[in-house]
Amino acid sequence: MKQQLIQKKLREKFLKQGVKMISPETIFFSNKTKIGKNVSIEPYVVFIGNVILKNNIKIKSFSHLEDVQIENNVSIGPYARLRPGSFIDKGAKVGNFVEVKKSKIGKNSKVSHLSYIGDANLGNNVNVGAGTITCNYDGIKKSKTVIKDKAFIGSNTSLIAPVTINEQSVVGAGSVISRKVNKKTLALTRTEQIEIKNYKRKK
Repeated sequence: MKQQLIQKKLREKFLKQGVKMISPETIFFSNKTKIGKNVSIEPYVVFIGNVILKNNIKIKSFSHLEDVQIENNVSIGPYARLRPGSFIDKGAKVGNFVEVKKSKIGKNSKVSHLSYIGDANLGNNVNVGAGTITCNYDGIKKSKTVIKDKAFIGSNTSLIAPVTINEQSVVGAGSVISRKVNKKTLALTRTEQIEIKNYKRKK
């Protein structure tokens, strides 16, 4: 009952501040949540700990934010999970089914679909394709992934930390990257496609 009253007061406070909420009763705030101007929050969003939202931000449904800072003009979700220590810079996008842990997403960078970004530092104007994973844990220690400005990471890529992807480089879809990628280069790790003619499955 006490928690319900606390949530009611927090929702009323943010509504008075001008926060747009379609269904306030489904949104759960922390008493440390700070929200700027022109922020909209869709249903079923949870804030935990010290969450700071600046201005012109949209948080889409079923997103979970804990101890993160989000700068101006950012879109989050739906179904995004932002874990402690994450910083989302101006104009960035964190899309559906994306998890970000202890990472910086730089200005105007996009992680739009089905990705895990952990212990990483993304520069500005980086594009991360669907299904990308930063392999940050080897079973003993966590290691860092660095993706520098204007790099393009193709879909279904595994980045095995510690690793650096330098400026304006491209990683081809389906690659497993374990070594530094130099500036303005294309990195690929694919085996040759094989076809067996007149193949019949065993019955």
